[in-house]
Amino acid sequence: MTAIAEQVLKDALGLPPVDRAELIERLFQSFDSSMDRHVDTVWAAEIESRIEGYDQGQIAASPAADVLARINRR
Repeated sequence: MTAIAEQVLKDALGLPPVDRAELIERLFQSFDSSMDRHVDTVWAAEIESRIEGYDQGQIAASPAADVLARINRR
């Protein structure tokens, strides 16, 4: 992190909690773009499709412990 960013962080940490929360929200919003919204919309449709497939028995599920074990073996 640059010296300027470090100073901003130091100053921000001195703010009251409500102001820090507002600052965080506004910083997060600064990353939002129309492309991100498009990607979010596409992912939401994909998620709904997968849930529907699971509910109809077309997609099988694995326990989280099994999935994490497979990931950890990589």
